[in-house]
Amino acid sequence: MKTKAVRLYGENDLRMDEFELPALKDGDILIKIISDSVCMSTYKTVKQGAKHIRVPDDVAEHPAIIGHEFCAEVVTVGEKWRDRFRAGDKVVMSPVLSYLGGMQTVGYTFGHIGGVATYCVVDDHMIENGKLIKLESDAYFSGSLIEPASCVIRGFKAQIHLDEELMPYTNIRPGGKTAILAGCGPMGLPAIDIALHGPVKPSLLVVTDLDADRLARAEQLFGSDPEVKVIFTNSTDKEALMTLTDGTGFDDVFVYAPVPAVVELGDAILGFDGCLNFFAGPLDKAFGANFNFYNVHYAQHHVVGTSGSNLQDMYDIVELIAQKRIDPAVMITHIGGIDAAIDTTMHLPQIPGGKKLIYTHIDLPLTALSDFAELGRTDDRFRELDALIKKNNGLWSADAEAYLLKNF
Repeated sequence: MKTKAVRLYGENDLRMDEFELPALKDGDILIKIISDSVCMSTYKTVKQGAKHIRVPDDVAEHPAIIGHEFCAEVVTVGEKWRDRFRAGDKVVMSPVLSYLGGMQTVGYTFGHIGGVATYCVVDDHMIENGKLIKLESDAYFSGSLIEPASCVIRGFKAQIHLDEELMPYTNIRPGGKTAILAGCGPMGLPAIDIALHGPVKPSLLVVTDLDADRLARAEQLFGSDPEVKVIFTNSTDKEALMTLTDGTGFDDVFVYAPVPAVVELGDAILGFDGCLNFFAGPLDKAFGANFNFYNVHYAQHHVVGTSGSNLQDMYDIVELIAQKRIDPAVMITHIGGIDAAIDTTMHLPQIPGGKKLIYTHIDLPLTALSDFAELGRTDDRFRELDALIKKNNGLWSADAEAYLLKNF
């Protein structure tokens, strides 16, 4: 079986290849990749090549397919798994294979499986360890956003606080005060969604961002909630933010930009027993910021960081999506075909907006949803897509995806 895929050969070296997949064994499953969401982690991987901890040293000789935020359709099921999977099933993957004893990760390590491909082979050991997950959804794009959303919920679960007996417990403080700094980007938006609609809710949610357009879009999507007081602000002033908490400070602060000033602001607005989560991953291995260790001791401040998610996190997000409690469509601002994957990945930090979604069986330049109306003046297909997303509050939708896959 031949596949077309974007593969990593080294630093800043991505290539579109067509090649033969390994023969399917009784314990393997052949999948057809439909969509893959481009992750900032992949951009960082391309910049580092073999220096990246998840990329093999011999990647130049054995290139790895990029992409780990994908949704696929089962094509062929090996004999071993025919009681659990069948052709046509929608599936997603938990990419980190820690059970192998190293840093092997789908989208970083392997030459036969990754998200920016037309077809891939899922190995028996991946299925045996529960890494291939069935998805009940009317849209493939929802599956492509499960992995990033699961990373967000992992950050929430990592938060540490102390109870009245000074015993630690995890997750954000129920009914507490939460701040999401630099929080209107592609990962900040699901954080807002999970804070408002996930299993543990604050009473106050403050979201900051310096980008006026991103801030306005986030406020449009999440500006009111019946249970949580939500405030959007571009303020970076400690005193102004503290005033929003009546001077007590925040119980939970999430930092979504690898900028020392943002980290230090987060530290400064923590309240007693507050926890700062440094979610944003820096490229610089020497990245640092000042942190008040006097308050670590006397005000019981905590700092945590997470990278990636585990299998349970993905199942939790699958359930939240199935219950329609969260809507991953809020993340998507651009779509494109497989021909747009290399350029999009290589220049991801320079492209404004949220998540960029690649559909691997079509050719289409990376296109912002906000450009559909203008493109529709000369292309009836974009006019129809524009009408479909306007019916969904300007968000990508199952109907829009179905139309795209049929007509492009």
